[in-house]
Amino acid sequence: MSVRIETVDVILPLAISEDGAARVQAAARQLGVTPDRIGEIRLRKHSIDARKRDIKIQLRLEVAIDGKLPAEPAPTPDYPAVPAGAKRIIVVGAGPAGLFAALRLIERGLKPIVLERGKDASARRFDLAPILREGRVIEDSNYCFGEGGAGTFSDGKLYTRATKRGPVADVYRTFVAHGAPEAILVDAHPHIGSNLLPNVVKAMRGSIIAAGGEVHFQTKVSGFIRRDDRLIGVTTTDNREFIGDGVILATGHSARDIYRLLQSENIRLEPKPFAMGVRIEHPQAFIDARQYHYPAGHERPALLPAASYRLATKIKDRGVHSFCMCPGGFIVPAATENDEVVVNGMSLSRRDSPFANSGFVVTVEPEDTAEFQADHGVLAGVAMQKALEQATKQAGGGGQVAPAQRVPDFMAGLLSPELNKTSYFPGLHPARLDKLLPGPIAWRLKQGLKLFGQQMPGYVSNDAQLIGCETRTSSPVRIPRDDTTLQHPEVAGLYPCGEGAGFAGGIVSAALDGMRCADAAADALK
Repeated sequence: MSVRIETVDVILPLAISEDGAARVQAAARQLGVTPDRIGEIRLRKHSIDARKRDIKIQLRLEVAIDGKLPAEPAPTPDYPAVPAGAKRIIVVGAGPAGLFAALRLIERGLKPIVLERGKDASARRFDLAPILREGRVIEDSNYCFGEGGAGTFSDGKLYTRATKRGPVADVYRTFVAHGAPEAILVDAHPHIGSNLLPNVVKAMRGSIIAAGGEVHFQTKVSGFIRRDDRLIGVTTTDNREFIGDGVILATGHSARDIYRLLQSENIRLEPKPFAMGVRIEHPQAFIDARQYHYPAGHERPALLPAASYRLATKIKDRGVHSFCMCPGGFIVPAATENDEVVVNGMSLSRRDSPFANSGFVVTVEPEDTAEFQADHGVLAGVAMQKALEQATKQAGGGGQVAPAQRVPDFMAGLLSPELNKTSYFPGLHPARLDKLLPGPIAWRLKQGLKLFGQQMPGYVSNDAQLIGCETRTSSPVRIPRDDTTLQHPEVAGLYPCGEGAGFAGGIVSAALDGMRCADAAADALK
C-alpha cells in the first residue's frame, strides 16, 4: 500500500494540545481514517486562539497515512567557497540586513567585505555594563551598534508583514541553521530572545568567514570613494580604504553620522514618517489575565507563553499605537551618545520577567518637523529625535536614569509622588512626561490611552507607568533607490538597504531587504 501524505488543520483544547495521541486522533477524524493508519505526523504551524476564555490551540499537521513521512534534514549552514578572484561587494553594517546580504552574496559567487563600526557580539556584551551600571555610553558599542545590530539585544521578535512566505521561511531556516530554536519554523509569532541571538549572529559571521568573506569590527566608515560617478568603496576612521564593485549600505536607523555624510556628499536623501513616544510598562500578570481571560491572581498555565498585545488607533490623522511589545521583558537604555537618554524593550527567550513593556508612540510626519527644517533640512526628523533625547536626559537627572510618570498622573498632568517598580536597571526619576513630550504627541497619547483603557480595562491604572522616551522606532530618513536596480538613482553602485535606508522595519524585513540588495548587486555584475 502506498503512503499518502496530507496536510490538515486541527484545533485542540490547551490541556491536550501537546499530547501526541490527541494530535493523531484529531488528524484521523479530519481525514476520515482510523488512527492506526496514521504512521507519522509533523507539526507545521502552531498558534494560540485566546479570543475566548476556553483557549484553543490551532495546529497545522503534515500527516503520513499508511507509512512514514519523507526524511526532512535540519537546516545546516552550507555555503559555497567564494571563487578565487571573485568580485567584491562592500557591506556596511553587520545587522540583519548586512549579515543576510553577505550570505546571499556568497551564494551568488561574490565576496562580501562586511564593515561594522561596533564590536563582535561577545565583546559588545561587556560594553553594556557601563551604560547599565554607570550611565556611560560607549558610543560605537552599545544596544544599537555592534554585531547583529539593534536586534541582537532587542527581543528577537521575527514578526513581519511580508506576504511572500517562501523568502520569510528562508530567513527562519537560516537562523535555525545557525543555532536558533527550531520552534521558530512553526510558531505563528516566532521569537528567538536576546540571550540566544548573540550566538546565532556569531555563527552567521563564522559562515561568512569560512566561505571566504571578510568581517571587520571597529571599522567605522568616514567617506565614500567614487570613480566615474560610481561608488566603488569607502574610507574608514582608521585611514583604511576598502575597494569593491559596489556598496550595500545597511547601517541601521541610529547611524546618524552616515546621514550627515550622505548630506555632505550631496547624495540625495528624503524625509519619511517615523514615530516617537514612550515605553509603557505593566505587570505581566495583568496582561496575562486580560489576554487569557482569567481572574487576577490566577497563575498562568504552563503551556501558555507570557501574553502580548497590540493596540492601534488614529487620532487627528496620526497613528497612535503600541510598538515592539515585549512580554516578560525589560526596558533597556538604547542611547548611542552620552548627551541623550533613549529607551527600548527586550525579552529573553524564556520571557519570564514579571514586567510587560511596549513602545507607545505617535506617528510623526515630515510636516511635523517644520521647526527643525530651516537649520537641518532633510535631517529635520533626526534633529527632532535628538532634541527630545537630550531633553529626556535632563529630565532624568543624570546618567541613564529615565524620567517616568504613572499613567493616571500623565492623564491628569501631575508629577507622580512615587513610581512603581520597574525592569529598567539604570533607574527612574519622577518627571512630567506630559510636558517633556512635544504637545501634539502628548495630547494624542492621552487620547489613545482613553481609548485603550476602554478596550483593555485596567490598562490605565496606577500599576502602569510611562518611561521616556522612545524615539528610535524607525529612520526619519529614506535613502532613495531605483525600484528595479535597487541602486541610488543618482549614485551607481550604492545600494541603500534595510532599516537605516528606510526600507525595513524589523529583523525579518531587514534580512529580506539585505537578500534583495545582494541579488540586485549580483545581477548588476553579470
